[in-house]
Amino acid sequence: MDIELLYFDGCSTWKETLVDLRAALAEAGRDDEVRLVNVDSQEAAERLRFLGSPTVRVDGRDIESDIPAEGYGMECRIYWVDGKPVGLPPREWLARAVAAG
Repeated sequence: MDIELLYFDGCSTWKETLVDLRAALAEAGRDDEVRLVNVDSQEAAERLRFLGSPTVRVDGRDIESDIPAEGYGMECRIYWVDGKPVGLPPREWLARAVAAG
């Protein structure tokens, strides 16, 4: 399974996402490596289809399946969970993506 965590240094929520992602992998009995991708420019953001930090992809698919694939840029990502904005994906989403991968 190919797991990517895309981030940029100006947004620190990626670190907590990495901890949660590794925990989800361990709970699933998997030892897949998480590839960290530091997005360092607007050009890189557009090339990588970076929707903001943190972005998690499993086998090339964003874990937030219904997000529009547009608006690439160097910004902190907002996830809408139960109608509320949060700065990182819920652990349940990570576990679901790992299980599906």
